[in-house]
Amino acid sequence: MTLDIITPDRKVFSGEASAVTFPGSEGQFQVLNDHAPLVSTLARGPIIVQTASGQQSFTVDGGVVEVLKNKVLVLAEAVVA
Repeated sequence: MTLDIITPDRKVFSGEASAVTFPGSEGQFQVLNDHAPLVSTLARGPIIVQTASGQQSFTVDGGVVEVLKNKVLVLAEAVVA
């Protein structure tokens, strides 16, 4: 699936992912290939991205995620160090 993580000022990540774990406002959840359509708010915490080359982590300061037809779009308020 394709994943884009975007903040108001830059694109943080764009590429293929096999699994993504999110800090949902109601608890942590994971999205895999062919996931059902979904829109959820995000709390502050790590987004863990599993790619063919390994695992990456981005800490977001809240935002929204949309999952639709193997495309995952994250609109993050900010990505912190």
